[in-house]
Amino acid sequence: MAAGDGGDEVRVLQNLRGKIYDAKHLVPNKMRDFFCTINLDQEEVFRTQVVEKSLSPYFGEEFYFEIPRTFQWLSFYIYDKSVLQKDLRIGKVSIKKEDLCNYTGKENWFMLQPVDSNSEVQGKVHLELKLNELITDNGSVCQQLVVHIKECHGLPLINGQNCDPYATVSLVGPSRNDQKKTKVKKKTSNPQFNEKFYFEVTRSSSYTKKSQFQVEEEDIEKLEVRVDLWNNGNLVQDIFLGEIKVPVKVLRNESFQAWYLLQPRENGNKSSKSDDLGSLRLNICYTEDCVLPSEYYTSLRNLLLKSSDVQPISASAAYILSEVCRDKYDAVLPLVRLLLHHHKLVPFVAAVAELDLKDTQEANTVFRGNSLATRCVDEMMKIVGKHYLKVTLKPVIDEICESPKPCEIDPIKLREGDNVEINMENLRYYVDKVFREIVRSSISCPTLMCDVFYSLRHLAAKRFPHDPHVQYSAVSSFVFLRFFAVAVVSPHTFHLRPHHPDAQTSRTLTLISKAIQTLGSWGSLTKSKLSSFKETFMCEFFKTFQEEKFTESVKKFLDDVSSTESKEPSGLSEPVHLKEGEMYKRAQGRTRIGKKNFKKRWFCLTSREFTYHKQQDKEPIFTIPIKNILAVEKLDESSFNKKNMFQVLHGEKPLYIQANNCVEASEWIEALCRVTRCNQKRLSFYHPSAFLNGNWLCCKATTENTVGCARCTADVPADTQIEIDGDRETERIYSLFTINMSKLQKLEEKIQLLEKFPNPNKLAHLDEKRNWKCSGCFGFLCCFWMFIVFLKISYMHFYKVFKNEHKC
Repeated sequence: MAAGDGGDEVRVLQNLRGKIYDAKHLVPNKMRDFFCTINLDQEEVFRTQVVEKSLSPYFGEEFYFEIPRTFQWLSFYIYDKSVLQKDLRIGKVSIKKEDLCNYTGKENWFMLQPVDSNSEVQGKVHLELKLNELITDNGSVCQQLVVHIKECHGLPLINGQNCDPYATVSLVGPSRNDQKKTKVKKKTSNPQFNEKFYFEVTRSSSYTKKSQFQVEEEDIEKLEVRVDLWNNGNLVQDIFLGEIKVPVKVLRNESFQAWYLLQPRENGNKSSKSDDLGSLRLNICYTEDCVLPSEYYTSLRNLLLKSSDVQPISASAAYILSEVCRDKYDAVLPLVRLLLHHHKLVPFVAAVAELDLKDTQEANTVFRGNSLATRCVDEMMKIVGKHYLKVTLKPVIDEICESPKPCEIDPIKLREGDNVEINMENLRYYVDKVFREIVRSSISCPTLMCDVFYSLRHLAAKRFPHDPHVQYSAVSSFVFLRFFAVAVVSPHTFHLRPHHPDAQTSRTLTLISKAIQTLGSWGSLTKSKLSSFKETFMCEFFKTFQEEKFTESVKKFLDDVSSTESKEPSGLSEPVHLKEGEMYKRAQGRTRIGKKNFKKRWFCLTSREFTYHKQQDKEPIFTIPIKNILAVEKLDESSFNKKNMFQVLHGEKPLYIQANNCVEASEWIEALCRVTRCNQKRLSFYHPSAFLNGNWLCCKATTENTVGCARCTADVPADTQIEIDGDRETERIYSLFTINMSKLQKLEEKIQLLEKFPNPNKLAHLDEKRNWKCSGCFGFLCCFWMFIVFLKISYMHFYKVFKNEHKC
């Protein structure tokens, strides 16, 4: 089985992608600094940059991440940034997980709702309820209600730390409210209460003994059990964490237990006016894939992988997928990843690019639209070019962000005291440096990108044989306009910077990006197109660049990156920078007072070593060579009463690390597992908890070097730069086909007409854009229907088995 494909189990995988566009008419009604966060329940997993001095901030940020845990609500919070005080939450958009399908792939305006502490809940409670019949001392019969609160799971963090939860248990009726309270559990989001509470169910005076002592309906109808979760505030006010309500009538004479999701208070924010807070524009796409064992996808996978061999390409399974999907990006993402995983991407891109060029009438517009070809190349560059971007741009981007110089050259945006000539010199210095790094980077360009650029270059030259520039503009439209220029203006998106740059630096990066687009756009300087600039100040700036060396440098660079000649290996001679960021680690030694603590450190992972530093860009305090890492696993929360923890096992004591959220923890574990999977001394077993106070918390063994009690997980792809789950991508494609089944059926009807009337002139009205080849397209559909029938039967059988085995 190919690396990255699944095993013999059914896997449920979920991810979220989309875009935060802008907000309008935010309160308070004055210019403020705003940012937006994405939260899974109450856990922040994404944050935009701060937009300064605005009432209607435009964020324009895309997001994509795997979701490693269950959740109830997806929320977007708008914050008013404060320097001296705590950031103020202006409002939120909260969507239930079950309702996300109603918004998938659509751009929507959402009204902001007020943020009320009584409505900010997450987690669940395990409760057992039972009605017992008792005979009192005077011989009368009464009912006793037993409420057994066992445990809670997934309670929120309070101020970034685990909470101190307790529960109140109440029996509530028209004329009663009996309340009892559990003990406080310290520093945990998964408290184990295991406490029982007893309530007497009052009987009316008219009660007489009946057979089996049945419960009176009128009494039971009016009673309910209410459990409220609170965080103990000690010296400050307790914080509400959520509640559940269970009618006693559901019990009858039986014991009943279940997990209940915590709910907000019913009166949480009824009195607040939501129409005064503003609105937020979002595009959300949530997917949950139930991935079957690999053999279930053989038919569809083979059909897709043969797409580049189908003539014409418009009759292939991959192309038809893009045609039936409303948004081509839905099809492009899994399609590119699947073809890339099986080394079939280059011939497919060449085939769809050739079709794209047939519809292009002018040489200066090649690959400028959002066609299937351009989107496939865009996605390929994002996946394959990550390391290439880092080795090329990261040093200069770091310099710009950490030692910023004023670069504003727009007279309208100049600040008081700014000198436009000095600013222009600063901007020219940065542009020169970025441009120089790019044109010198051809030796680091991934081979796959070079192969694609080679195909595009020669296809464009073949389509427009009399235009000597088109072979270069075909490549520059991707590598400069859609790759380097985009990475410069959004370094955080491409992991070139861990945080968003400030407003002034963002403006500098925008100006640099514009310059790089122009310098790399073949012919912009050589054909005297400067007068066509909309912005006069940019026209004046580019007059200093009209030199032969710039156009020659671009030409040489484009020749190099679109060549199939072998280059000296560069990717492995330098360590591959994989991931970096701020986390907390447990002290390796002991502090002066004898207690180990957690400290914030800057972590960096390359293909050679894993290090942490006191601060970014400082010398490492501690280094673990990659070859010495024996395992990377999650750490039970009970070890230190902290969430999102994992452990790195190496020759010395385990390194315990706490990430900032569940998404970040999952990404670090995955990256570390990928880069260490081929280590020869990897462990087979590990301890899921820590060794504290002379014993392992998991298995109670008293020897620190005892063999682990749990089997290690080692199912992560070995490729350190490209990690692709082929089965998951095929499942996503299968889902897209089934969602668009009606469109496929219409296409089949159209092809049947073409079979009857093969003269394309008589049926031009059926499809004015594409010349479908009947036999190829009809052959695909026949194969596809057979596959659908087979997969549906297999899917339903396996899904029923899966559901039966995982009933809650």
